[in-house]
Amino acid sequence: MGLLIDSSVLIAAERGRIRLQSVLAGNEDESLAISVVTASELLHGIYRAKTVEQAERRRQFVNFVLALFPIIPIDLEVAHHYARIWAGLQTRGEMIGPHDLLIAASALASGYKVVTFNVDEFTRVPGLQAVTPIPQ
Repeated sequence: MGLLIDSSVLIAAERGRIRLQSVLAGNEDESLAISVVTASELLHGIYRAKTVEQAERRRQFVNFVLALFPIIPIDLEVAHHYARIWAGLQTRGEMIGPHDLLIAASALASGYKVVTFNVDEFTRVPGLQAVTPIPQ
C-alpha cells in the first residue's frame, strides 16, 4: 500500500512545524505520491502570498515537492470513487470538503493511505486509512 501525502502535512513542513524527512522516514518501502488537488492547493499558496519574498519561498518549496512526488491525476476511476463516497457521506449527513473528497477518492483508486493532520475528515470515508504523521 502506498501513501498519499495531504497538503496539511506539506504545509506544516513548508512552515517549519515538522520535518518532511521525519514524516517519510520508515516509509521507504511505500510508494509515495500527492494528488493533483494537493498540487493545486500548494500552488494556490504561492498566489496568496503577501510578499514577493514569501511567494518565492513557497515557489521553491512547491517546486521541490512537485519534483519529489509523483502526482495522481483525477481520472474516470477517481471520479467513480468520488461519486460513490460523495453519495454515501451525503446520505449519512457526514460530508467532508470537496478537496478532501477528491483526495480520498484518489487514495482509494490508487490503494493508498492518506497521511494527514485532518484524520477526522478522512476517517469518515469507508475503507480509507488515514494516518497522522509523527512530527520529529
